[in-house]
Amino acid sequence: MGGNVNHLEYDEKITASEAYKGDGDLPVDSQFRTAERSLIRKLDYTLMPMVWLLYLFNYLDRNNISQAQLNGFSKDLGLVGTQFNVAVSILNIGYMLMQLPSNMLLTRTRPSLYIPAWTALWSIVSACTALAQNYTHLIVIRLILGVVEAPFFPGATYLLSCWYTRKELALRIAVLYSGLILATAFSGLIAAGVFSGLDGARGLAGWRWLFIIEGAGSFVAALLGVFMLPDFPADKTGMCGWLLTDQEQAVAVARIARDRVSLPEADRSVWTGLRLAVMDIRTWVFAVMLMANHSAYGFNNFFPTIVSGFNLGSTTLTLVLTAPPYLLATIIAFIGAYSSDRRQERGYHISVPQAVAAVGFIISVATLNSAVRYFAAFLYVGGCFASNAMVFGWASSTLNQTPEKRAASTAIINLFSQLGNIYSPYFFPSGDGPRYVMANLLMMSFSLLSIVTCMIVKFMLKKENKKLLESGENVTLYIL
Repeated sequence: MGGNVNHLEYDEKITASEAYKGDGDLPVDSQFRTAERSLIRKLDYTLMPMVWLLYLFNYLDRNNISQAQLNGFSKDLGLVGTQFNVAVSILNIGYMLMQLPSNMLLTRTRPSLYIPAWTALWSIVSACTALAQNYTHLIVIRLILGVVEAPFFPGATYLLSCWYTRKELALRIAVLYSGLILATAFSGLIAAGVFSGLDGARGLAGWRWLFIIEGAGSFVAALLGVFMLPDFPADKTGMCGWLLTDQEQAVAVARIARDRVSLPEADRSVWTGLRLAVMDIRTWVFAVMLMANHSAYGFNNFFPTIVSGFNLGSTTLTLVLTAPPYLLATIIAFIGAYSSDRRQERGYHISVPQAVAAVGFIISVATLNSAVRYFAAFLYVGGCFASNAMVFGWASSTLNQTPEKRAASTAIINLFSQLGNIYSPYFFPSGDGPRYVMANLLMMSFSLLSIVTCMIVKFMLKKENKKLLESGENVTLYIL
């Protein structure tokens, strides 16, 4: 997995730029704009579909346990009490352990090999769930699955931020994040087909076939990723080697260097980047924001069980009915991200959907009418998932003073946000169904906390922008 160790020094050496003009100061002329349009188009047709597909499988392999629960999963493994909740939660402990060291390592490797390698590992581990025979087996597999899945999302987010500018990033991260939303939507449909067609085939329960089939799909996607993912902008490896021209790579280098709020520091070590990320208070506000968002969508691993409590029909119909709220959430997420990029605004585009989600949680507490509660699900699913993707884009573009700081801060934010995924499964004790009053009130509270942190970040960045403007220099301002 070792790559060119100089790939993060392109803003000093401008290796790719020299192939274009001979120095590191490319004029933004018609030639530059033509090459830039070609570059973005190629990235949108290769990098974006590939990371989207990998993230879809990342979440399918993580979330299929919630569908398995409707096919005798707990009974077959002898799960009792809160053991299923623990199995859901423990994956996130492994996830937390690996995220930060992985992103620090990513800056010194080749993403086109590094990310697919972890994808292949998680596909194998996830498929091994089909071999579990008891609670102990399940816990060990889920813990390891968290470790091997952890590098993907913060790594993919960091890779996108190396190729796309801040004004382009929100929409692309929303596209990436839609892989999660659609994985949750399609997982119910896939499970319905597997359970109805393969349950009992060759002596295996349908839920075991579900893990085998989705794990195999992830492995195939990993092989494809080796050819479709780029490395860093100044590297002529990965997808760059067979698709991008020297001129396009020069433009890629120059436009990302120009897009930084401030110039990189002389010390470019990963440890300096980690120190800068830890000492920046905004890193921790973003971490609380994302933790609140993850806590607010604590319903995600229990959504099939929640919909089952509406008593709308058979198990197959229940799984099918889990899809529409997530499909709507995907549409809302794209509209919100497009609006956010167009208006160059982040805070309100995160807080307004969270306010809508809070209304959905309140409605769920206020009534037992199944149709109304299903309608409320559209509100809180759409609200939570429409806002979540923009947190990553906002944080990545705000904490981007050096590539190492951006990588470390992205990992820290995503790492601490996993606390929400660790404790939120305990919002749903089995005895609280079908209304889940405690869970809905807690998730509403975290939606409100997310709104508060958005206002705090906007206030902090307004102050920073005022200082930058007062400096009298030609500066790039923070996006609010």
